[in-house]
Amino acid sequence: MIKKRKKNPYTEVSALGQHICMSAHKARRVIDQIRGRSYEETLMILELMPYRACYPIFKLVYSAAANASHNMGFNEAGLVISKAEVNEGTTVKKLKPRARGRSYLIKRPTCHITIVLKDISLYEEYEEYI
Repeated sequence: MIKKRKKNPYTEVSALGQHICMSAHKARRVIDQIRGRSYEETLMILELMPYRACYPIFKLVYSAAANASHNMGFNEAGLVISKAEVNEGTTVKKLKPRARGRSYLIKRPTCHITIVLKDISLYEEYEEYI
């Protein structure tokens, strides 16, 4: 499920992915590589990285950019990832039957990923007037 959250209504656009089935530690390994980079560079990095966590993060970054262009009218070339964070979600617990009537607990961790994009072209236009 992807939720959209607005923090600063003028320069920032975000996308929130909840209950993504992977551990937060594995998702943070990828998020740390893209934090602070431009939108186009981020898409290239995520396509070429060999981790399973790249695909849901790629979808979130793409969704946040679509929110920026559709809702705010920002140009995708001027977007930068200003904030990217991963939080632990609920743990799905299942029981696997074992020998002699016993059971074994299987834990499936989930995580919540937040991507915030900032339009830096607005700051450049503002500095031209100063």
